[in-house]
Amino acid sequence: MAYQVDNVQIEEKAREKSIDDWLPITSSRKAKWWYSAFHNVTALVGAGVLSLPYAMAQLGWGPGIAVLILSWVITLYTLWQMVQMHEMVPGKRFDRYHELGQQAFGDKLGLWIVVPQQLTVEVGVNIVYMVTGGKSLKKFHDVLCPDCKSIKLTYFIMIFGSVHFVLSQLPNFNSISGVSLAAAVMSFSYSTVAWGASVHRRKQANVEYVYKSSSTAEGVFNFLSALGDVSFAYAGHNVALEIQATIPSTPEKPSKKPMWKGVVVAYIVVALCYFPVAFLGYWAFGNGVADNILITLNKPRWLIATANIMVVIHVIGSYQIYAMPVFDMIETVLVKKLHFPPGLAVRLIGRSTYVAFTMFVGMTFPFFGGLLGFFGGFAFAPTTYFLPCVMWLSVYKPRRFSLSCIINWICIVLGVLLMILSPIGGLRQIIMDAKSYEFYS
Repeated sequence: MAYQVDNVQIEEKAREKSIDDWLPITSSRKAKWWYSAFHNVTALVGAGVLSLPYAMAQLGWGPGIAVLILSWVITLYTLWQMVQMHEMVPGKRFDRYHELGQQAFGDKLGLWIVVPQQLTVEVGVNIVYMVTGGKSLKKFHDVLCPDCKSIKLTYFIMIFGSVHFVLSQLPNFNSISGVSLAAAVMSFSYSTVAWGASVHRRKQANVEYVYKSSSTAEGVFNFLSALGDVSFAYAGHNVALEIQATIPSTPEKPSKKPMWKGVVVAYIVVALCYFPVAFLGYWAFGNGVADNILITLNKPRWLIATANIMVVIHVIGSYQIYAMPVFDMIETVLVKKLHFPPGLAVRLIGRSTYVAFTMFVGMTFPFFGGLLGFFGGFAFAPTTYFLPCVMWLSVYKPRRFSLSCIINWICIVLGVLLMILSPIGGLRQIIMDAKSYEFYS
């Protein structure tokens, strides 16, 4: 009898291992440190960088510089915490954000705290990137052919989405490393185009740096929405553990060393992209800058067309980086809970349905600026700014009033404020845009 029980347990463990070897996050652990660098650049330097000059216009010089630099420091610190916690239990790896949540808060509560927020972030980013990809393709077409018949944005989103039906079939993070590298190079390139063209255009005549709002209430709402734009620009934590899971690890050479090396390189690139675009874009155009700086920079035409294609290539890679943990969740439920056999059919149907869903929502509600602000505060702030700090306090329990305790509580307070305040501005922006919007125009 005991022999039979042992056999059943061995078979169950073998089945679990074969499923883990098939699931996208745990199927390949051969990544090098530079994979971590460009995956993190692709995840972090999103199309949100192009809205930073606009965010600066809503925040003003002092608060804008403070919020951007403080966000960079806080999110680098919270990312360091996540890298450290990946292997805090000897012999075990927390390959997914929710697994870390379960370790910190318990099996059930951990799932309920992390999964809804992580899904909101990843699905939200994918929807926003569908819109961004479509808008950039449309801008590319309109710049190169200003006299051509106007084509609806809906069709461009469909063209952009069709690429993902193919790319979504790539099995895991390591298999999309080429796409991710191209995306990382493009993100650095179009950021350089954005700030380089701003410098070339110089400070515009009659440029103004005062808040551009008709009333105090509107100014406050715009300020809050800009906070959401900034938090959207630092949303890479939601895929950090999943990226680290692809790096090999032994007790002598834990994965946190190469992962941290990649994160530091990625954050240097982030600083080189974000700060010049935000500060120089605002310096050149003041409060007249659009919510996407490439729209303000409408000349020279060939450069703006090139930058828009760079954005398209980047958001193709970024979409895949954020979609991979969602694919992992979908396939885990289908195979482990609903007992579908792992294979091509599950992958094809599950992933294609998800791509179709994000494409449909993106075509239906393409309010780019408002969506950034709303999703930015609602879900990005917790998962990026303060959830890692709460987990750290829960797991390591530092002494009260120790430096670690104080720093974590400062991050938590600032993150909670950001979470509460910024969706207010974003929601108002969506309502304002919706008034003049026609479906599938």
